[in-house]
Amino acid sequence: MSELPAHGDAPDPVTAEVPLTTGALARRLGVAPTTLRSWERRYGIGPAVRAEGRHRRWTPRDVAVLEEMCRLTSSGVPPAEAAKAAIDPGAESMPARNRKSQAPGALPLGDVRQECRGLARAAVRLDAPAVERQLADAVGRYGVVVAWQEVMVPTLHAVGRKWASSGDRYVEVEHLLSWHVSTALRRRTPPSGRRTDASLAGPVVLACVPGEQHTLPIEALNAALGELGLPTRMFGGAVPAEALTAAVRRLGPAAVVLWAQARSTASPALARHLADLHWGVKGARRQPSVVLAGPGWSGTSARGALRPTTLADAVGILSGTYGERH
Repeated sequence: MSELPAHGDAPDPVTAEVPLTTGALARRLGVAPTTLRSWERRYGIGPAVRAEGRHRRWTPRDVAVLEEMCRLTSSGVPPAEAAKAAIDPGAESMPARNRKSQAPGALPLGDVRQECRGLARAAVRLDAPAVERQLADAVGRYGVVVAWQEVMVPTLHAVGRKWASSGDRYVEVEHLLSWHVSTALRRRTPPSGRRTDASLAGPVVLACVPGEQHTLPIEALNAALGELGLPTRMFGGAVPAEALTAAVRRLGPAAVVLWAQARSTASPALARHLADLHWGVKGARRQPSVVLAGPGWSGTSARGALRPTTLADAVGILSGTYGERH
């Protein structure tokens, strides 16, 4: 840690600034005050000075160390290694993919990308700025498909397992992470352009089946199709069958994606009904391709329906379907 100037030395322009309280510093960094106290206790990252009454006062140099600590942990470095590197920038660390955090509250991630560990730690800390930054970096670096399959999904699953094994704890972590994943995906989705050429194929319609509220997977698909410039119409969760039928008739889509997370919500009857819809002039009538997405469709079948198993599969199927009808 940095030392204070000796008595009589010229004041350092950095340390001469007014020190921060723990609460003020926590707000500045976007972490909980308990996190700062825990880091001080476990890793020795504490304030250089204490005011009377043992109140912590963090100098700008202390803040710089903690900012580096937050940056490193958010990028996937385990807290103990991050603390050493923040205090001593020359410290070496082990390969990121093989790290295993033993910190309390760590999520069970297994062998995953480094970004998953940083994202998980930021989510557990409820560090919203770091979560947002990590997600944006992953999508910008890898694109939607890889970011979803190799960063977002493993972290979401780890949070879900932690929640399931801890009673009602970590619900807030899942909600925060899910909201930011949704936000990152929507920011990646370009605005839908207007179709002016009547010969073009219709958009891809994406909807959850009635009773299904899990929308993140089709939000990812919507964003991935947007990256390819394919027109889409997203209808979100639990779309009533009548409303979905009306939308398909109005839009004349190239394909309809039906997402079902659970078998109890999957509806082969709805899939067959949509596949049988026709529109257009006599002799040149069209009908949509129906894509059944999600684990809820396991064990069911619908005539002519397509069944992708991953986001990459779905993107490949839909880009091919759209190309055939373009």
